[in-house]
Amino acid sequence: MAKILLVEDNEMNRDMLSRRLIRKGYEVVIAEDGEAGVRLAQTERPALILMDLSLPVLDGWEAIRRLKADSATRPIPVIALTAHAMASDREKAYEAGCDDFDTKPVELERLLGKMRAFLEA
Repeated sequence: MAKILLVEDNEMNRDMLSRRLIRKGYEVVIAEDGEAGVRLAQTERPALILMDLSLPVLDGWEAIRRLKADSATRPIPVIALTAHAMASDREKAYEAGCDDFDTKPVELERLLGKMRAFLEA
């Protein structure tokens, strides 16, 4: 099954979502901050990235910009995840280069549908 990079600093969110994705058959690689997320995307070459936007060291918006500026990681789809459901947050995430956007708390079936749309394309 596909390798997913989960970039999430909240331990509870990270553990819950990674376990659920593993149970669905995905291989999950985890980064706890945006800088580590960019580095792991470059070395692990995941099929898809789930990126929290409120991250330490390097926030999710800047991490997405760096991923999309790099020709090696640009094609990897990025779904931004955030507890901030404001339209301005959504627009800011798309402007940074994310391919889709989902809100927390994660509704697993909705997120899986978005993931499948990219992974099966």
